[in-house]
Amino acid sequence: MKTKMSASIANTGINLNDTAKQVKEKINKYALSGGQQTAEEQRKLGANLDIDVPYKYLEFFLEDDDKLAEIKDKYSKGELLTGEVKKVLIECLQEFLKEFQERRAKVTDADVEKFMAQRKINMFPKAW
Repeated sequence: MKTKMSASIANTGINLNDTAKQVKEKINKYALSGGQQTAEEQRKLGANLDIDVPYKYLEFFLEDDDKLAEIKDKYSKGELLTGEVKKVLIECLQEFLKEFQERRAKVTDADVEKFMAQRKINMFPKAW
């Protein structure tokens, strides 16, 4: 049985420190699909994008609007199967997290201290 991905359901949500393998496993196992029960039905009826979690994630993370539009069109018509859409999402999230984790690894304790330091906030700049 598929369940929805959620931070409140242990081990189903995508975390910023997840490995590429964890992302793949979570998407494949827990991402609720709007696809049909069989590949044959999917090809005939297409996917329900209103409930498809992988597609919803792609709406947020996929930066290529043309590619997203193509996925929407083909997936809703049954020209793409759920596994194919999940594969695109997995690659997209793996790349996003890899870049984030690389940048995060460069943050030092001094950077955190500087960010967290109390500083005066000017509520009413003179321009007002």
